Amino acid sequence: MITHRVLLTGATGYVGGRLLAELERRGVALRCFLRRPESLRGRAAPSTELAAGDALDAQAVARALGAVDAAYYLIHSMGGEDFAARDREAARIFGTAAREAGVKRIVYLGGLGENAGGLSEHLRSRQETGEILRESGVPVVEFRASIVLGSGSLSFEMIRALVERLPIMICPRWVAVEAQPIAVEDVIAYLAAALDLPAGAERVYEIGGPDRVTYGDLMREYARQRGLKRLLVPVPLLTPRLSSLWLGLVTPLYARVGRKLVDSMRNPTVVRDPAALLVFPVKPRGVREAIARALVNEDGAFARTRWSDAVSSSGLTERYGGDRIGTRFIDSRKALVPVPPSAAFAPIRRIGGDAGWYYGNFLWRLRGFLDLLAGGVGLRRGRRHPDELREGDVLDFWRVEAVEPNRLLRLRAEMRVPGRAWLQFEITPAAGGAEIRQTAIFDASGLFGLLYWYGLYPLHRVVFAGMLRGIAALAEKSAASR
Repeated sequence: MITHRVLLTGATGYVGGRLLAELERRGVALRCFLRRPESLRGRAAPSTELAAGDALDAQAVARALGAVDAAYYLIHSMGGEDFAARDREAARIFGTAAREAGVKRIVYLGGLGENAGGLSEHLRSRQETGEILRESGVPVVEFRASIVLGSGSLSFEMIRALVERLPIMICPRWVAVEAQPIAVEDVIAYLAAALDLPAGAERVYEIGGPDRVTYGDLMREYARQRGLKRLLVPVPLLTPRLSSLWLGLVTPLYARVGRKLVDSMRNPTVVRDPAALLVFPVKPRGVREAIARALVNEDGAFARTRWSDAVSSSGLTERYGGDRIGTRFIDSRKALVPVPPSAAFAPIRRIGGDAGWYYGNFLWRLRGFLDLLAGGVGLRRGRRHPDELREGDVLDFWRVEAVEPNRLLRLRAEMRVPGRAWLQFEITPAAGGAEIRQTAIFDASGLFGLLYWYGLYPLHRVVFAGMLRGIAALAEKSAASR
């Protein structure tokens, strides 16, 4: 078991950032090696040391590995024509410096794939990096994983974007190649547990969940959990280059990165050696639970985001449809009122029910009637109390998802919409009073969801802007009367 200082590389990456939080939670004495330490300040714990340097700078790497017992090597390139050569050089530098510093163990995360099938350049580079680290003489625990499923992971974001945007998907040959996905939480559990391995147990461990599936299966399961109907049409002649360009058009991936990812998908990535299940106290979850957790975690992370940060303050003309974060549309506006935060929040906590929505109440009633016709709840539920809200309360065709007195109210829509919708109000103290920030969020479901948002966007802007003016006027009137 490693009990002294641990070096973590790649702490600003997808896996590294999550591992950083887990190691800090476990109380590990930690040092992070990264190009820009300022990118972690405020996110890393005060006890975590931040060391600046580049992985290709031998002197900087040697300094970072000083007085370190174990090191996580989570460095890998995806871009550039010479990425494999850079990865080889970085691994040699790191392995040499680790040996000279007396590091007892290197933990590395690589990729599954069998050489017999002719590995892609991407997978070949991942495995080659592990071999170079072992050649240094430092004991290496190498984990090889297939598709990593988690909110924000490259593969999950690709699946989500494809399924959300395309009711009919053309499917190249790689969509039918078998893989053994693993949830990101389980990857982190394996990586953290590597510190507890006894000396001599270092080797290559293949890790994956219990399910062997294809990308097509993952798309179908994502669509099922999101309530979407999708048709997958096989097109076996679509080349990796055309596939990557297609991905570049419909997903957040750059075509260059997409091509490397697609090229690696032609290799089956399944676990052949079950040793990891016998050695580590980790029981990986299946695909269904992994996707469900990714969706929940995505919502949680998004809820913690200050949505107003997405709204441009540059003074440029706003885009039609508002701003976007992932698949979500954001329409946000603010008003400054010369009253204390408690007075600004007062009309917000009374919203809905008999008090109405402060603008266009006829339109709100019409929307409720149409919702009833569509089998929804309409406005008939009202609210539990005219002047008090609690999390979980119903509020017309909304439900209170979060409430913080005099600061925050977030409502989740329960009317019939082709997607998911939220309405949030934030109060922040400001010079001379308080700022009221109103934000409408819509997570469109499929093509109909996009048509719904763009089609009703002009009306939404009028109604929500009028609502905010009404709230501001009531806040000022109430403060004046007191």
